[in-house]
Amino acid sequence: MALVVKNAVKKSTKLRTSGDFIKALDKHVAEIMKTAEVRCKANGRATIRPCDL
Repeated sequence: MALVVKNAVKKSTKLRTSGDFIKALDKHVAEIMKTAEVRCKANGRATIRPCDL
């Protein structure tokens, strides 16, 4: 499942973005989400908060 919206990324910069960049960014975001989920559960919560990043 893609977490990053390609059009939003393209609109956020004046530079061109390659398909590989979008895939790498999506992978990075997924890793951040997994880390935040682990931290959230370790703190006994069911809601991920900014402090989990």
